[in-house]
Amino acid sequence: MSFTVNGQDVTTPDDPRISLLDLLRERLHLTGAKKGCDQGACGACTVLIDGERVLSCLTLAVQCVGREITTIEGLGTPDDLHPLQAAFVEHDGFQCGYCTPGQICSAVGMIAELRRGGPSHVTRDLADEVLTLTHDELRERMSGNLCRCGAHNGIVEAIATTFEAWDHDLHEAAR
Repeated sequence: MSFTVNGQDVTTPDDPRISLLDLLRERLHLTGAKKGCDQGACGACTVLIDGERVLSCLTLAVQCVGREITTIEGLGTPDDLHPLQAAFVEHDGFQCGYCTPGQICSAVGMIAELRRGGPSHVTRDLADEVLTLTHDELRERMSGNLCRCGAHNGIVEAIATTFEAWDHDLHEAAR
């Protein structure tokens, strides 16, 4: 039994009690996902499973059999940053950087959720076929990822700018 992490096959651990977070950090040495609260309250451990954001501290590794896990290490490299990574740098979306990998993975998943039409608690019109990423919508959708340093304004700006660029590219491609 196995699953894929950042394009590499990984054998499921023998111990079914190992969390995905512990497997990533301790066995695979992928330390981007952080162990913040270890209770699913802070979002520092957020990774993508089949493109959806998941708290890896609350996910058992055995639950990932046959699935594709993407960590911050799988999104970009120092020489070829993912657009959200570059935006976080440009807009000062981090201070200490502890929450940054989880914030970026969560933002990637959040944008995919938005594009699929999944509403949030502040979505004004559920009948809209295309949801827009307003300031309130973005903050609500990212509310599960905390930043103790207070870099939320930079985080929001980085995500909003990247989404606008992607949205513009989608509209241009549709023409």
